[in-house]
Amino acid sequence: MPVLRRNTLVSCLIALLCGGTLWLAYDWFQSRYVRAFEEHATLFTGDSLHLPAALAGPGAIRVVHFWDAACPCNVGNQQHLAELVAHYQPLGVKFYAMEKGRKHSRLPDNLAALQPLEALPGADGLPASPAVAIWDQRGQLAYFGPYSEGAVCNSANSFIEPVLQALTERRAVNATHTMAVGCYCLWEASAKP
Repeated sequence: MPVLRRNTLVSCLIALLCGGTLWLAYDWFQSRYVRAFEEHATLFTGDSLHLPAALAGPGAIRVVHFWDAACPCNVGNQQHLAELVAHYQPLGVKFYAMEKGRKHSRLPDNLAALQPLEALPGADGLPASPAVAIWDQRGQLAYFGPYSEGAVCNSANSFIEPVLQALTERRAVNATHTMAVGCYCLWEASAKP
């Protein structure tokens, strides 16, 4: 009986040690690789955004996708963005991507059509990402803000499709100040997550 009790005690200690080790590994991984985010209200203002000189002026509708490779919120909008590219790029809409910190991370293969932007005047002061800016055919900022409201993004709750539809029909859009509650990660370098 004492041998059985000792084996049980040793087994329990090993299980406790393994469980503690797994918890520490999970906590380390989460703090190191999973950036914390909150679903909160964010005000997006596009007053300071301007196209780079090479893209400014009249031309195609231009869409700029702002993203941060470390932000878990990107996953929710990447499939939707790929659907937007597939639908609107054949209509002449140009798609660009600007990464926070310009680290040259790789977008998923289904977003390979997005041309990278190295600089965009006013982008350093953005409040959060993922976000999108859309310039109309005259080169005027028509929309700046999130893709949608809520934790996930799809065509059912998208702010982008109605804007792109109106612009492709040559209707005016002026939505450069938006507020939404959703999954966003802070963009500004001085902001603390």
